[in-house]
Amino acid sequence: MKAVYDGKTKRVMVDEASGETYLFFKDDATGKDGVFDPGSNEVGGSVLGKGRTGLAISKYFFEMLEAKGVPTHYLGADLDKCLMKVRRVTVPKLEFVLRYFTAGSMCSRFSIEPGIPFDPPYLEVTLKNDAQGDPLISERLCLMKGMLKEGEYDKSLKILLQVGDALRDELRGFGLTLIDLKIEIGFDENRDFFLADEVTPDIWRVQDESGNIPDQITCAKLLLEKINARAGL
Repeated sequence: MKAVYDGKTKRVMVDEASGETYLFFKDDATGKDGVFDPGSNEVGGSVLGKGRTGLAISKYFFEMLEAKGVPTHYLGADLDKCLMKVRRVTVPKLEFVLRYFTAGSMCSRFSIEPGIPFDPPYLEVTLKNDAQGDPLISERLCLMKGMLKEGEYDKSLKILLQVGDALRDELRGFGLTLIDLKIEIGFDENRDFFLADEVTPDIWRVQDESGNIPDQITCAKLLLEKINARAGL
C-alpha cells in the first residue's frame, strides 16, 4: 500500500499491485483546545478506536444510501484493518453544506441565533481551504476556476439533498435530529458523480432527544451501539 494523500482523519492509500484505492480511517479527531468539533479545521486529538468506529458507521450509512439510490464511491470495508475500498474519483476542493437549522459558523458569520429552522433546507458550497477559512463559493467561480463544468454544480446539489433527506430519516430512527452536514462529491473518468469521503459524525451535527448536541466522539459511540443493537450484535 502506498499513501497518496494524508488528511486530518483519513489517509488515501493505493494498492500498487492492483491499483485499487482505499481510505484508512485514523484515530484522529477534529477540534480545538481540547474540545472535539466536527466543524473544526484542526486536529484536536486522538481517541483510541475512533477509526474503526468511524469505518463501521460509514459502512452502515454508505450501504443504506446505496440502497436508496444515492451514488457513492463505497465498494466495501475491512473493519479490522480500518480500510474502506472506494471507487477512484476526482474530488474537487469543495464542500457541500446542507443546513436544516442555523448553527456553527453560520451564526457567527451572519450574527443570527442558533436553532432557527430552514424550510426548505439551506444549501451552501465552500472552497475547501483551511488557510482561507473555507470561504463560500458560487457556481460561477467554480466554473471560472475549472473545478466543475456547466451543470455539475446543480448535479452536486441534487446529490447533497438526496444524502440529507436519507440521513435525516435514518438518524431520526436513532432518536437524533439532523442539524446540518457537509459532504464531498467526486467524479469518475466519465464525469459521473458520487458521494465521496465518509459518512460519520465527523460530517454532521445532530441533537439528541434531551436537546443536547453531542460531539462527534460521543455521537459515534451512541450510534454504533444503536447500529449493533439493531443488527442483534
